[in-house]
Amino acid sequence: MLEIIVKGGITMVPLLLGSVLALAIILERLWALRASRVTPKHLVAQVWNWYKKNELDSTRIRSIRDSSPLGEILAAGLVNHAHGRDIMKESIEETGRHVVMRLERFLNTLGTIASISPLLGLLGTVFGMIDIFTVITAQGGNQNIAGLAGGIAEALITTATGLIIAIPTFIFYRHFQRRVDELVSAMEQEALKMVEVFHGERELSTEKKAGVEKKPASAKSMPKVKAEE
Repeated sequence: MLEIIVKGGITMVPLLLGSVLALAIILERLWALRASRVTPKHLVAQVWNWYKKNELDSTRIRSIRDSSPLGEILAAGLVNHAHGRDIMKESIEETGRHVVMRLERFLNTLGTIASISPLLGLLGTVFGMIDIFTVITAQGGNQNIAGLAGGIAEALITTATGLIIAIPTFIFYRHFQRRVDELVSAMEQEALKMVEVFHGERELSTEKKAGVEKKPASAKSMPKVKAEE
């Protein structure tokens, strides 16, 4: 393996560094983008349960914020839930933008590695071919076929290495993009659910206090139907 790396030339250095960085990002994102970590189940139900029991104090909100990215979004809404539906939704959207940026962290780097690895491999091959033809020219075209074939094979090492790095890296890059989209959609649904639960309950309570809830029609208000003879 070391011999192959040495034969690949100077462009093998950035290719190997890129492969190590890509592997580190892939492992980190696999851990960070787990659904159980980003969007824990029953969090909105837990928040509503605390609210109904008058246990939703600043300590609870802080623990919600620190628990997960979804918890951070919900906590932003809880802090402003007393200011009305629009303010609550605005604070959720503002915090959501920052959370999404963190979920997409390192994905641009991963995509860049997937894009430039084949180009670096091709560049290494071009350098190798230049060296081969330089040697042929210096020897007056007396290079034998076996030596020429061996030199070309060595020059192609970097192209193969670039493709080996780029293909799985691009697969994971697309996978993580899809995972982020799914997680963002799930967080939006949970946040909207919390807004509707809180303000739907509040609007219903306000209507009851104002005495505008609908009452069943009394017998006097029912239209009389003349019995058929």
